Amino acid sequence: MQSFGQSFTVLPSIDSTNNYAMQMVHARLAKHGDAWFALNQTKGKGQRGKTWRSRAGENIIISVVTAPSFLLPVQSFLLNAAIALGTYDFFKKYAGDETRIKWPNDIYWRDRKAGGILIENSIRSKKWLYAVAGIGLNINQCHFEETVARPTSLRQITGKSFEVIDLAKELCACLEARYETLKAGNETLILHNYGQAMYKLNEQVKFKHNGILLEALVKGVTPDGLLIVETANKKEEKWLWGTAEWIL
Repeated sequence: MQSFGQSFTVLPSIDSTNNYAMQMVHARLAKHGDAWFALNQTKGKGQRGKTWRSRAGENIIISVVTAPSFLLPVQSFLLNAAIALGTYDFFKKYAGDETRIKWPNDIYWRDRKAGGILIENSIRSKKWLYAVAGIGLNINQCHFEETVARPTSLRQITGKSFEVIDLAKELCACLEARYETLKAGNETLILHNYGQAMYKLNEQVKFKHNGILLEALVKGVTPDGLLIVETANKKEEKWLWGTAEWIL
């Protein structure tokens, strides 16, 4: 089985690297580890149907194909955690210890968003055939649209400019390391490390949960990806992704 990014294709312009990768998967032209990097993406996809916007040639826009058949589809958060950790490892190397993972899979530096992850799956007869991990990371971009909330980039953090293709290949190596840790059966370690890297861990945060504004203490995450919080009445709750919105 080839390593992540061993097959690394640079696309001058594409609507979405995830769309392209999934098309290759469905056409049976993709294999584990294949990576597609876009210099320009016209219709990038984010979580909850949002759009991921990025200036051409300035950032990492990449989708990597994985074949997580050693996991069941119901264990999807474990893959999410491993991919998020690999991305976190990479970004932290350059941005430092203030790098965090904002549940479930955004990359933050201090209180600013530096990147996001979108994983899409190919499942047949309850077997997990492929997962496409799409990752967008702000690298050299310094000017963002007003609709982008609290963004930052490596260049803004470090004052340096970077070769985005070289960094994207380095990111693939970081993803590979965490994926192999998961594949080796170290699920507990992946979840523990994810918990340690969580944004606002052990801090009070304002949320909108099921339409209600409230404050809660962030305590961690369950193995299936539920956010563990403690509400004002000291009651521990576990929230499903999509039911809670961070109010920053």
